[in-house]
Amino acid sequence: MDANPYLALNLLLRGGAMLLLIFIATSLLTDYPRVVAARLGALFALGVAAFALYSAPGLTAPPRWWQMPVTALNSGNMFVFWLFTRALLDDAFVLRPWHLAAWGILAAAGVLNCFVFVPQNLWAAVPTGAVLTLAPVLLAALSVAQSFAAWRGDLVEGRRRLRMMIVAATAGYSILMTFVALASGDVRLAFSSTANAFGLAALSLLIAWQLMRVVGGELFEAQRIVESAFGKEASAAEHRAITQKFEAPDPTAIRVLETLMRVENLYREESLSIGALANRMGLPEYKLRRLINQGLGFRNFNAFLNAYRIDEAKRALGDSSQATVPVLTIAMDAGFQSLGPFNRAFKTVTGMTPTEFRRMNTATVE
Repeated sequence: MDANPYLALNLLLRGGAMLLLIFIATSLLTDYPRVVAARLGALFALGVAAFALYSAPGLTAPPRWWQMPVTALNSGNMFVFWLFTRALLDDAFVLRPWHLAAWGILAAAGVLNCFVFVPQNLWAAVPTGAVLTLAPVLLAALSVAQSFAAWRGDLVEGRRRLRMMIVAATAGYSILMTFVALASGDVRLAFSSTANAFGLAALSLLIAWQLMRVVGGELFEAQRIVESAFGKEASAAEHRAITQKFEAPDPTAIRVLETLMRVENLYREESLSIGALANRMGLPEYKLRRLINQGLGFRNFNAFLNAYRIDEAKRALGDSSQATVPVLTIAMDAGFQSLGPFNRAFKTVTGMTPTEFRRMNTATVE
């Protein structure tokens, strides 16, 4: 049978997927230029487009110079996907220098393997190829595990659904195709196949459709804290925006929640989950999520609890009579399980470490 129709279909599917992915990347960068998760999502979309081109049939050895950036994007793309899922999980996620360094190592390994190790039959080609093949599987599995672990604490319903769809579909596709390629014994042939091109096009279409269905603010809008007691008074414009976007929360439920948090100090319980809190309030979980998200402006259950915990810690650290109490004791009394998470959460909210805060807010006794 003539293979040309299959080749034409393969290239058509890849071309369509690439155009769709470039459209997604452009939309994210245009609509949310300052949001880290959107930037990473755009870079990931471009990386998938690079993979569609990199694995297209007809690109035979020796590779051309213009394939270098394509190879680099493709080699480091699952690391970008892992960062993207991290940013979706945590509104306070910050890119670190080591993130860029790790991506650079993977990208450089891919370029060296494609342009130096394999063409010259060097011994480094085998271990480097193995790393480049298995690393995406490990990163995809890690992304899925992290997403499932944090899924229940996400308070934004639209984001919860979309995040799990994107993570599960993309990671599942990556893992499946890698194992198919390894089982077939020809990685290049498996990734350049028409079946893979169809999978790429379907995945790109699914993600684009879901992104268009979800309100951008539910996915990428920065977390807002609207309670002045947490040290961050919302502006009048922010209050109007929240009021206009959501229906008013039940004031009785808000009072019950405030009593549990401020009077009974329920936030001090280390193992407190959204399910346990919903049971205490006699509410279904989805209603409690909506109450905390739309009534108090929090997008994550841990951030909601930490706001009360840090509020208590700030009072203790600012109390000169507790100047000799260790920071760890104050952190654990407030509900944190260890010093590291407390320090990170405290600095995110206040902009300084607990020790710096104590030094600035307690009088020196001569």
